[in-house]
Amino acid sequence: MKNKMNTISLESKRKEEKALIASMIGIYCKGNGHDGKHEGILCPECQALLSYAYQKIDKCPFMETKTFCSTCTVHCYRADMQEQIRRVMKYAGPRMLFVHPVPAVKHMINTVAAILKKRKETRKE
Repeated sequence: MKNKMNTISLESKRKEEKALIASMIGIYCKGNGHDGKHEGILCPECQALLSYAYQKIDKCPFMETKTFCSTCTVHCYRADMQEQIRRVMKYAGPRMLFVHPVPAVKHMINTVAAILKKRKETRKE
């Protein structure tokens, strides 16, 4: 029974992460004039990034324990895609407070906690 519950929560976590990254890429695409002629349609470059991110989320072996990719110890994105996602995060991150405030605040708290944990571990060494 426990394994089934873990699978359900893991699936919902993947679904949430996909929704979050889709929102962020959508904000970035629209805000930078990339979007197509129809509202909600991503440009080909942003659509490719979203598809790539979905693949990585689906295959992430750390999904059960990690909070966000930025706090992960293993960065699985190719260098070019990693640079693109950084641009998206830098642009869309602050704007997420107005679109999806709860996940944005949750992300900020987890990021700060990860930074503090890393500093604490560095001091111990």
